[in-house]
Amino acid sequence: MQVKVNGESRDMEEGSTLHTLIHTLGLESKVMAAALNMEIVKQEQWDKAILKKDDVIELLDFVGGG
Repeated sequence: MQVKVNGESRDMEEGSTLHTLIHTLGLESKVMAAALNMEIVKQEQWDKAILKKDDVIELLDFVGGG
């Protein structure tokens, strides 16, 4: 199935979770926040958030600067 991650289409298996996606992308240590269809998903819920066809996911990390 197709989902959109930070504006890019990605193929994921049916039944994949948000945690699976983040792990597959190798971003577990970088992602600080995730939104699924414009709704923030708390990190402790990533393994329960099941992705569906055409979902829109935004993965965010925080960068300090000045």
